[in-house]
Amino acid sequence: MSKIYFQGTFGAYSHLAALSIDPKAEILPCKTFDDCFNKASEEPDSRIIIPESNRITGNIGIEYLIFKHRLNIYKEHFQKIEHNLLGQPGAKLKDIKEVYSHAQGLSQCSKFIKENNLAEHIRADTAGSAEMISRTKDVKQSAIASSLSAEIYGLEIIKTNIENESGNLTRFLLMGKNISQPEFKDKTYITSFLFKLRGKPAALYQSLGGFAINGVNLTKLQSYPEKNSFDSYFFLCDLDGHIEDPKVQKSLEELGLHCEDFHVLGVFEADNLRQKK
Repeated sequence: MSKIYFQGTFGAYSHLAALSIDPKAEILPCKTFDDCFNKASEEPDSRIIIPESNRITGNIGIEYLIFKHRLNIYKEHFQKIEHNLLGQPGAKLKDIKEVYSHAQGLSQCSKFIKENNLAEHIRADTAGSAEMISRTKDVKQSAIASSLSAEIYGLEIIKTNIENESGNLTRFLLMGKNISQPEFKDKTYITSFLFKLRGKPAALYQSLGGFAINGVNLTKLQSYPEKNSFDSYFFLCDLDGHIEDPKVQKSLEELGLHCEDFHVLGVFEADNLRQKK
């Protein structure tokens, strides 16, 4: 049985994403994102599921680990995020005074929290908050987490879908040590890569010209400082297309002329939800 590691506690949205991708896999929790990446680096046949960005609150902040470990991306998965207020069995909304969750969970439900005058408490993850309040048995305490967390930790869903905006999605990446990419067929693909430019004026502007000339669409371009540096940056980039497409190849060759570091992270099919994002 293949393994998928995720950051957090059973019932986390990463756990849900792993179940959606491969319900037959052995799905195992890790304490931190660093632990996930280390597991995948040490166990080449295992995979990790990592939240990369959220439609509403933006980047999750794992880019430095992508840069450090350079694991292969096998798949992207857009997971619908439906936040629920969980409490003790029999608890009512009027009983709740405190709410625990991950910082992003609290942020994404700020209107509901304000309307109900709840005291916020930031915890490491959503499911971990649910597990904690299930142990305290305090009727005043609640957690913002998934319906799977309620099931796992014996809590009651007091209110469903309490997020500020419906249609909230988190983009997850399925990653691993072994390199694998799909055959180039008549499908929609994403090629993901990272690069670092040689230090010269207007380097980024010059390096991107090949994409425009060849009609290749960049869907993501983000810069991150290298460790302990504010004058040396690497870039994470996604483009529409398969690396074997001649247009994409020409664009990347052109980019390569300007780089001192270039690495393809993966080629994978675009998630069907990408068109509806």
